[in-house]
Amino acid sequence: MPRASDSPPLLELPAEPTDRFEKRARRRGARAVAGVDEAGRGPLAGPVVAAAVLFDRPRYPKGIDDSKRLQPAERERLYELILGAATVSVAVASRERIDRVNILRASLWAMSRALAGLARRPDHVLVDGNMLPPDLFCPAEAIVDGDARSVSIAAASIVAKVTRDRLMARLGHAFPVYGFEQHKGYSTPGHFEVLRAQGPCDHHRRSFAPVRLALGLTVEDAQTPDMFAASQDGSRAGATEQAPPANPPV
Repeated sequence: MPRASDSPPLLELPAEPTDRFEKRARRRGARAVAGVDEAGRGPLAGPVVAAAVLFDRPRYPKGIDDSKRLQPAERERLYELILGAATVSVAVASRERIDRVNILRASLWAMSRALAGLARRPDHVLVDGNMLPPDLFCPAEAIVDGDARSVSIAAASIVAKVTRDRLMARLGHAFPVYGFEQHKGYSTPGHFEVLRAQGPCDHHRRSFAPVRLALGLTVEDAQTPDMFAASQDGSRAGATEQAPPANPPV
């Protein structure tokens, strides 16, 4: 059964992630250790993206770090190296799902889907944060600041961030007035200025207070579909998203 980690957060984060968590899991009998992380919990618009990364051998591309500590060009370079060195799966939770179930549940759902989509099944999972996704099929541990501490989680953070940035660039082309390709949906002054002038598009998160309150939106406004929602199991149109390929087209 999955279990929460007994590892307390460090007082000081390491200069770069290491594989000590992966090694510890292997000493306990794990043969395949995967890291999982998400990108996009904070923005006012767009989907949340989760990535799961399982290195086929304990040989990691040099320079892997928390995606927040890397420049865009370095993230893009490492993204390609990670795809070449690891088994990778990506899942996207649309804006519609975020508004329907809340951002935390949507993020955990996407993590579960990313892990389930791995072509190679892990027998231990390292999760960024202090909560475990639901319905895991193997033991797992949650690691606070895991993207700065575990090389597998850091790699997942890079894949998730690059994938989401590319999706937001697509939104920028589809809705050029909002500048999504620049601010990625985050709460920048320029984003707020366009929201005040133009109102929201289908990809703005109606459940987020700055959008809902500043624009006078109702809960029902959160039910409009968006381009990242796609029916998969037929239970409800737009309610279940398919996991896109690890390298979606821009």
